[in-house]
Amino acid sequence: MNHDLIIIGGGAGGLGAARAARWAGADVLLVNDGPLGGDCTFTGCVPSKTLLAAAHQGLDFTAAMARVTATVERIAETETADVLRAEGVQVAEGRARLLSADSVAIGDRRVGAPRIIVATGGRPSVPPIPGLDEVEVLTNETVFSMTTAPASLGIIGGGPIGCELAQAFAGLGVAVSLFEGLPRLLSREEPMAAAVVEASLTGRGVQVHTDTAIRRVEPRPDGIALLTDHGETVVERLLVAAGRTPNSGGLGLEELGVDVDGRGHIVTDDRLETDVGGVFAVGDVTGKLPFTHAADEMGRLAAGNALKKGVRGRFRTSWVPWATFTDPEVARVGMTEAEAAGRGGRVAELPFTEMDRAITDDRTEGFVKLIAGPKTLTRNAFGGQVLGATIVAPRAGEMIHEVALAMRTRMFAGRLAQTVHAYPTWSYAIQKAAGQFFGEVEGRTARPARRD
Repeated sequence: MNHDLIIIGGGAGGLGAARAARWAGADVLLVNDGPLGGDCTFTGCVPSKTLLAAAHQGLDFTAAMARVTATVERIAETETADVLRAEGVQVAEGRARLLSADSVAIGDRRVGAPRIIVATGGRPSVPPIPGLDEVEVLTNETVFSMTTAPASLGIIGGGPIGCELAQAFAGLGVAVSLFEGLPRLLSREEPMAAAVVEASLTGRGVQVHTDTAIRRVEPRPDGIALLTDHGETVVERLLVAAGRTPNSGGLGLEELGVDVDGRGHIVTDDRLETDVGGVFAVGDVTGKLPFTHAADEMGRLAAGNALKKGVRGRFRTSWVPWATFTDPEVARVGMTEAEAAGRGGRVAELPFTEMDRAITDDRTEGFVKLIAGPKTLTRNAFGGQVLGATIVAPRAGEMIHEVALAMRTRMFAGRLAQTVHAYPTWSYAIQKAAGQFFGEVEGRTARPARRD
């Protein structure tokens, strides 16, 4: 064998796996056919959050895009091949293909290792809407390369990417129309959270069209027409933000017998190993959780599990928090209320109309919702165990980690209520909400979780 471990793909999952393998003292080869850092650095988290911040700070379009470019370049400098080689990771540039469970081809060169991790990520999905292939569309891979602001922008997809970019472009003076085929935005989140985000977007001038399927797209002399059952909207530019497609083709997976589901995701167990022993997969290509931090966690776990040393264990999606960086932000970890209803879950809610910090900042549109359920032996004693939370607040993405820690350490919900929080902070809302699992707190007590 040439190496202890071969990693295919240099995004967050691949980088996490490579660094974890080096910390464990392994000889690791990372193979990548593009710039290291992947989608998050160049076309995802970094540019989108930079654009949101620039819009919030009142920059014009040109200055905002200049900041995006500068920020991407700065962060990309920390993830180059030279940086990794200085850390002891061997890097090969090129497209890799699995030949067997312990060897890959890189061009006409064959290299081997007893363990292989596939971390090839994903790419934007383009829905099969008639006429969409007849017009020029933007995706997250191209939208940050725009040099002039369009007068109007249509966005297909009301998930996190669509909502974030709708808010960013509206803040830059672009007339935005956002289309979502489902009855509400952010369909994976609590309905209350989606309602707050929709109100925030419409308050910024975004035309939100939910429960609206696009029947056809047509080129027009004055732009691009989107035809729905409710009428027609003409926009200058069109952005598709309708999910991700895994980069699992051309890797030799089928020939090797690796199980791939109907959408192209590589199937793994909870230790990230495929049905072919010694071959692991992490990140977006697995379809488990499409987040950079999730891919990094998967990469580190897969490396440890593959090498049988270092950080090892099962990847638990319920422990991974995430955030949508609209204003206000929406953060979530674990179960929603509807998911907890069948498990004896109880819900503690605190609307920010009753939260002092929210009142001082005049930002009372959000809330904290904590969900707890019975533990195996102690049931609901000490508040039970924390099953999940949703927070909608200006800094919800920071606040959610306290709850994520509570879940990972399987602490009693009562510990959140016992922990002294500084006043008046946003996080103080978590302590107040957790107190409801023990009794009345300023007129509120925990209630049973409901499905609707």
